[in-house]
Amino acid sequence: MIMSTFDYTAGPTVATRARLGVIILQSDETLEHDLRRMIPEDGVGVYASRIPNAPEVSSETLAEMAGVLTHTAGLLPTRTDYDVVGYGCTSGTAVIGADRIAGMIHDGCNTGHVTEPLTALIAACKALNLKKIAFLSPYVEEVSNRLRQRLDDAGIATPLFGSFNEAIESQVARIDGDSVMAAATTLYESGDCDGIFMSCTNLQTLNVIAELEDRCGCPVLSSNLVLAWHMMTLSGLSSHNPQLGSLLRH
Repeated sequence: MIMSTFDYTAGPTVATRARLGVIILQSDETLEHDLRRMIPEDGVGVYASRIPNAPEVSSETLAEMAGVLTHTAGLLPTRTDYDVVGYGCTSGTAVIGADRIAGMIHDGCNTGHVTEPLTALIAACKALNLKKIAFLSPYVEEVSNRLRQRLDDAGIATPLFGSFNEAIESQVARIDGDSVMAAATTLYESGDCDGIFMSCTNLQTLNVIAELEDRCGCPVLSSNLVLAWHMMTLSGLSSHNPQLGSLLRH
């Protein structure tokens, strides 16, 4: 065997414009795919770390992630200073608390900003002047109650609530677009709201947002949409993507 050794020239990493980190649930099959669709590729590094989570969703199992969140953030590439790190769990944020999540992620890695779907949703509602939203969740009502209370504390009412009543996380990624479209439409048409929010990073929502906006005549938001938008906004990237609805036209 002949072995050759070569010199090399060091150049920049792929992240010449922005460095983004994201902490994704181990069971999540949707968020990573959606982020690739929304975040620009040219010069933007997106680095993911997976956090263990229980197969069944409850307030108790969501709270368990707090015990490993700092460690999971530390598994992101360590020689990188991040513009933004996002935590990809909407209901988990409501249970653990946005401030506590930010502190634990800052303890695990170097980042200028931390966000998650709850903080991102509140920012998106403010940007679109939404005060009252129809709230669609895949989960049992007990899991969503804490999240709805957090929104209410921020001045965002959720008078219309609907659920697929699913407690098994792996099943959430199997809920198809037609089911999401039908449920969100029926929910919105049952009362008076400014917009629609579809919760959960594992729920497939991106393909229905534009059509749902056309059908209902209102802004439509989802966990993955607002998280990507907020990460791009905080890092100074343009989030303009009119095909994905009002927020990315804003």
